Amino acid sequence: MNKQPPFIITSKINNMVAEIAETLGKIQGAGEYSRNLHLRKVNRLRTIHSSIAIEGNTLSIKQVSDVVNGKRIIGSPQEIKEVQNAYNVYENILKFNPYSIKDFLSAHKLMTSDLLEQSGKFREGNVGVYSGNNIVHLGANPKFVPELIQDLFDWAKNTDTHPLIKSSVLHFEIEFIHPFADGNGRMGRFWQTLVLSKWHEIFGWIPTETLIHENQQQYYQVLGNAEKTASSTEFIEFMLDIILKTLNELPVQKITDIIPDKITDKLKKSEFEFLNDIWGYLQNNKTIDNYKARLLTNKSSESVKKYFAALVDAGILSQEGQNKGRKYRLKEDL
Repeated sequence: MNKQPPFIITSKINNMVAEIAETLGKIQGAGEYSRNLHLRKVNRLRTIHSSIAIEGNTLSIKQVSDVVNGKRIIGSPQEIKEVQNAYNVYENILKFNPYSIKDFLSAHKLMTSDLLEQSGKFREGNVGVYSGNNIVHLGANPKFVPELIQDLFDWAKNTDTHPLIKSSVLHFEIEFIHPFADGNGRMGRFWQTLVLSKWHEIFGWIPTETLIHENQQQYYQVLGNAEKTASSTEFIEFMLDIILKTLNELPVQKITDIIPDKITDKLKKSEFEFLNDIWGYLQNNKTIDNYKARLLTNKSSESVKKYFAALVDAGILSQEGQNKGRKYRLKEDL
């Protein structure tokens, strides 16, 4: 019998699993996201940027986009390589078996290629996570790492625990065991995405890491709390909330189901793509501001201002507030 990692399935977890499943059904039923290749590409870039930014990479989303598209940028060779590696891993996500040690090591090798001496190998020494000079987490004894990961994967492969819960447990336990000399955070988040992608392919294109990045302090706090209680329950609840919020940024209806063609036809291609990128968020939230639009579209603040102005002029959005407090909403008469 495979030993289950310590966690409790609370009523909050059950309710969020049900809500996520319902939201997924609406998104898949509409079919808009699966057809929207532009939005999928934008979200993949958001995922890559956020994943490496969480670990301290300073490249902007524009620079990440340029690296992915083969353009030369001014930046640290290490940070550029981190982008290239992350892109290679996510582009091959569906080729990995989430319960295979061999694939786990192969993914780590891709993620840390030319960046880490022990790339694609479990660490041989002790490793700790520090906050300043204080150690906040000490990884498992290196001699036990292969066995701990094997036990974890055996449990995950054979359990009937819901994939949303199971993937969160895997994410936490990989962070807790800390099997590698470096890249543990990236691998924990990637492995959760992998498990979810095997359940619903749409998760391979959903940028959950962007919201983790936005809530990075809470992410580390919850990881720490879960470690102290020796249970991943709180972390599961946190990740399910992140997943649900991310899903609520995706479109359920096509733009032209709500906005007449005679209006959208007046938009330039770039303006329509901007609207397309924020469309899912506008459907699920009353207002949007410049900051959120930048996160959703990978555009600069000045570009976002211009696109918002064009959509206001076209009669699609209305604006309220001033300066940094300015927000936009769909016009009520659409």
